[in-house]
Amino acid sequence: MAAVFVAARLLQPDYPWLGFVAAFAEAAMVGGLADWFAVTALFRHPLGLPIPHTAIIPRNKDRIGANIAEFLEHNFITPDVVRNELKDVDLAGIGARWLADDANNRAVAERIVGTIPAVLNMIEDRDAAAFFGGTLASGMKDVKLAPLTGQVLSVLVANGQHIRLLQKVLGLVGSALEENRGYIRQKVHDHSPKWMPKMVDEKFYERLMDGIQSILDDMADENGAWRERFHTAIMELIEKLEESPEYEARLRGLLARGITHPLFREYVAGVWADIRGRLLAASESPESRLLLRTQGALRIFSTALEKNDTVRTKLNEWLKSFATEAIVERRSLIVAVVRKVIDKWDAETISAKLETQVGSDLQFIRINGTLVGGVVGVLLYAISLVLGGH
Repeated sequence: MAAVFVAARLLQPDYPWLGFVAAFAEAAMVGGLADWFAVTALFRHPLGLPIPHTAIIPRNKDRIGANIAEFLEHNFITPDVVRNELKDVDLAGIGARWLADDANNRAVAERIVGTIPAVLNMIEDRDAAAFFGGTLASGMKDVKLAPLTGQVLSVLVANGQHIRLLQKVLGLVGSALEENRGYIRQKVHDHSPKWMPKMVDEKFYERLMDGIQSILDDMADENGAWRERFHTAIMELIEKLEESPEYEARLRGLLARGITHPLFREYVAGVWADIRGRLLAASESPESRLLLRTQGALRIFSTALEKNDTVRTKLNEWLKSFATEAIVERRSLIVAVVRKVIDKWDAETISAKLETQVGSDLQFIRINGTLVGGVVGVLLYAISLVLGGH
């Protein structure tokens, strides 16, 4: 514009119409310089001169950071905004489709199984025994053991299971006697006086075995007195369990002694060691059954989730509600990060970053200022000619 202004001024005596060109160029220079000064003053001191009210962004960096953070907090990270943005997002469907891919569910299964050794190695066998014992004691603390046992027995009696149980026990006893006849005979001989004839021992053994077998047969007889006594005893026991505090105290004492007994702790520790060993072996194998089952479970879950609209809708509602609450409740942390990052930037850095982001738009501001100034200059020149002519 300066070059056009000089050329137009030099040639204007020979070409009077160039006065309009000179007026355009003159005003365009003023408009361009004014916009250059205004834009430059945002980011730095024009020409390096400490002119008041220039370098606005560097001087107000902290206030700008605080304002940006506050603007984000109250205009973007609000329940309505976050909820509205998540409204049409099918989070559960996206997750289901992602898990349906074999590579993805394999990666998730490996990550799940891979955490097992670290978790298991943190738990000592004694701690596991103490935990299971404490959990059992705590879980049974408010349970009435005697009435509960009575109810279980009532169900067994109602279905005739107590008779089947008795028959099973009698069958086991009979089998045990038959399989250990030689052992019993030897015990009879061992405990008989040395002067006792062996024939007498044998007769005593046979009488003993016949007597025991006769009792077992009587107990197994459906119409025998033993069966009636057994049923009566069970019914009396059920009644006492449901009503007698003494039985409750006995059962609770048995439970307490059993849980604290070293044998129980050793048993639990042994079971835990076996479970841990199996899980560790399964988790360390690249193609273990545990890994394949986990992967299969994830695949089944993803397929079922994608096909079940009701479950997916409910899960989406929960996920969106959780995400909204989590984001909004932590918005102060989010804006604190924004403010902290901006506070760490020096004046030159923030100026350079902002100028880089809006540089092309600022260039158009300068160009527009130049063109608008030139148009205004032509209009003013024309008005001056009209007024001068009058």
